[in-house]
Amino acid sequence: MVLAAGLGTRMRPITDRIPKPLVSVAGKTLLDHVLDPLAEAGVRRAVVNVHHLADQIEAAVAGRTAPAVVISDERAEILDSGGGVTRALTHLGEAFIIRNADSFWTDRQGANLSRMIAAFDPARMDSLLLLAAMEGSVGFDGPGDFFLGPDGGLTRRGSAARAPYAYAGAAIMRKADFAGRTDGDVFSLNALWNASLAQGRLHGLVLDGLWLHVGTPAAIGEAERAMAAGRG
Repeated sequence: MVLAAGLGTRMRPITDRIPKPLVSVAGKTLLDHVLDPLAEAGVRRAVVNVHHLADQIEAAVAGRTAPAVVISDERAEILDSGGGVTRALTHLGEAFIIRNADSFWTDRQGANLSRMIAAFDPARMDSLLLLAAMEGSVGFDGPGDFFLGPDGGLTRRGSAARAPYAYAGAAIMRKADFAGRTDGDVFSLNALWNASLAQGRLHGLVLDGLWLHVGTPAAIGEAERAMAAGRG
């Protein structure tokens, strides 16, 4: 599931004419930076939700076969991250990858998506989040999201000034965790993650590579310079 329905307001004025997932970084759109590694990890089908300038995204993925793309239409209303996944559940398996469309990474020793798939254990966890170390990441200026325990369990930053890890825009989740949610519900995935946190079932895996968060026009050049310098 690729979350591509946002308005991209921080990327204006670029997103006045093109949707944020089609912004180019190092000669490739953000959406292709997300979809290509999914194909390399063996994912055969991806659901991409659309809202802002949706026709452009539909045209961009129309010819894709690896992965083949199914469009989830949110033109009428943006459903937030959790609502967007809920609408697409009929196209998703019992466990599935979720990707944000505004960040990507360069792999170092191994493919991070493959590492996630291998690490996901539904007996111990509801969701597995890919985490980026705050130090050395590109384009993210927040205080961090999570602390990581020795068993891979996560706790939120809470009242701490900073946390060492940020959510890197990739997760594996289970369809079962969306039970009771219906198409049209508007909610964030954070609501489900908080429920899992309370049960000790939200886990994290640290990204091995360079995380590139591309949220503003300035971040495009920053990401391209980091990639050209081989910082991954």
